[in-house]
Amino acid sequence: MKHLLNERICGLFRSNWQHTLTYWSVFFSFGLCVAFLGPTILDLRCQTHSTLQEITLKLLVLALAMAVSGLAMGIIDTISNLQLVKIYQKDSTVFLQALHFFVGLGALVSPLIAEPFLSETSCVIGNSSVNTSVLWDLRNKLAGRHVHNISNVPLHTQGQVVTNVSYAFWIMALINLPVPIAILILIYRERLFPCRSDPSRRLLDRETSTMKTWGSTGLSDENSQQTEYRSGYSDLLSCCLHSNNQSFPPSFFWIHILGGLVLFFSDGIVGSFTGFVYSYAVEDPLNLLHKTAGYLSCVFWAAITIGRLSAIPLSYRFKPLRLLIISQVGVVLTILLLLVFSSSSVFLFLGTCCLGLFISSIFPCMLALTEDILDYRGCATTVLVSCAGMGEMLLQVVVGSVMHSQGSFSFLLCGLIFGCLGFVFFVLHYFVQVNYRSYTEALPGNCPVEQHEENGIKTCSGVVLDSRDASEHKTSMIP
Repeated sequence: MKHLLNERICGLFRSNWQHTLTYWSVFFSFGLCVAFLGPTILDLRCQTHSTLQEITLKLLVLALAMAVSGLAMGIIDTISNLQLVKIYQKDSTVFLQALHFFVGLGALVSPLIAEPFLSETSCVIGNSSVNTSVLWDLRNKLAGRHVHNISNVPLHTQGQVVTNVSYAFWIMALINLPVPIAILILIYRERLFPCRSDPSRRLLDRETSTMKTWGSTGLSDENSQQTEYRSGYSDLLSCCLHSNNQSFPPSFFWIHILGGLVLFFSDGIVGSFTGFVYSYAVEDPLNLLHKTAGYLSCVFWAAITIGRLSAIPLSYRFKPLRLLIISQVGVVLTILLLLVFSSSSVFLFLGTCCLGLFISSIFPCMLALTEDILDYRGCATTVLVSCAGMGEMLLQVVVGSVMHSQGSFSFLLCGLIFGCLGFVFFVLHYFVQVNYRSYTEALPGNCPVEQHEENGIKTCSGVVLDSRDASEHKTSMIP
């Protein structure tokens, strides 16, 4: 059975490899860009002859560039997740784990590209120099987006610029160059250029019409084995209507809301931990050296990357719900232990690693689970991605404000509160989705009374209810 599962997933990948590799490469580029600005911002200040306050509040041109970049990243995040869910449906967990692995890989590689070109001392030569340890402290604060209490650092704006940071930006541009080329090739292959005779044709239409299912006899058209793909993607209002034009129950909307809240807090923990773990480590009671504390963010992102890589084979064996339970419990317990052993610098590194491992797969598993519950209508992906982005943005502001007023110890306390709230909303999400499944089974055509199991396969009037079980069942019936 496991061999058949792997064979089917490999078959699905072979039939959609160009789309999948393109989305993965886009997310790798996404990760590179997300983590690149922080370490280079001091040298970028020298290039623009700006004060530290001006560069952290963003110059007009830089602010416009960052706004365009943020808009593009939001579109990339939403579309890539949405398209992989539509292509692979019940098998999307594996490919979503790989997709988010490439984000972590890009974020991990990005500082390594910039490191050789960063100035060890002040990159503008003036009448006095800035201590190297002060610059290291500033780089780590800015890399974590912690920009409080930096006005007292004397950095020159006029003088000879001695930075080579422009080389790092050129290298980054060259690494990212194949990504838009791959996208253009995909657009050309799908005949999506507006100058063609059929400009209304969309990539989604192409993907849904050519989706393949891997069964016992190999690849075959989905139209011959499954019902026609739902038309719920045609417009926004159709997301709120069932196939027989009946409105969904309140549980349908609560699944979106609760799923979004789970990711709001999980991605909020990722953003706030990355942004403020350095500031927490260099203050009482740990008082770590600036250089030592700077490794915490690297350890955290490395753990997230390893966690997402290890979750790819785990997704073959376990359903998203089981992985989510382990991840949610692990996040809460890890932050709780960090609070208990708050005076131990060794456990801070160990806890940072464990937190990254547990929290790494929450987003892709929650996305796959929610879309599976809602029968892959595609609407949940946009809601979940938006909520995750808002959590990463807003909870950093909350943590920064609380730490500024209450002290560094409140950093872990905020993390524990966020983790507990995320777990509570996850439990509520589970009970709501049980209620929603009961509703959908009671709809006309789903015949819950006639539903029974035959050789371990759930059927309803002879129709197999699970496409994954269907392929395995068909194989088992071959003599």
